[in-house]
Amino acid sequence: MPRLTDPDPASFPAEVREFLTSLPPDPMVKMLSHSAGTVKPFVQLAKAQFTAMELPARSRELVILTVAEYTDSTFVAAQHSPMSQSAGVDERTRQLIRSRQIDSHELSPSDRALLRFTVDVVQRPHISDEIFGQACKFLTERELVEVLQVIGYYWSFGRISTVLDVEVTKVYGDEPILNTPTDSTSD
Repeated sequence: MPRLTDPDPASFPAEVREFLTSLPPDPMVKMLSHSAGTVKPFVQLAKAQFTAMELPARSRELVILTVAEYTDSTFVAAQHSPMSQSAGVDERTRQLIRSRQIDSHELSPSDRALLRFTVDVVQRPHISDEIFGQACKFLTERELVEVLQVIGYYWSFGRISTVLDVEVTKVYGDEPILNTPTDSTSD
């Protein structure tokens, strides 16, 4: 059961009310709307991560699943497991992430580098030159920054879901996965 009640939409500024009515009903959006001044930019940032990044969709979903695992966010994991499948992440790779076997040789060297980078960023404020160097072998500078943005967004999203006990009521797996150029991080 969520820790906060649904906010009263009548208390929102008209622009926020209009924006929220343009979205499908979602428990996370309701929770985010407690902060009427930031809900719209937060949702728009999520959209940008699906439409405006060069980071391939498969890489983005690997990062999101890893953040979900290392933040214990069932909500994010449930939402992104089917999305990751649509983006080309196979079930075995999802299992390896769920079991925290990110150094498994079943993963490609580029996937291992991306996952290790993600885990280290989630767990500590600074990462080693070795971990950073491995990530740089497979990601452009722009992609590195985009990975950091995805990590930060889903860390925050994950914490909102875990701290406020947001319930998963709809899994978004049927939406098209945007931004699917050839994945530069897969071998």
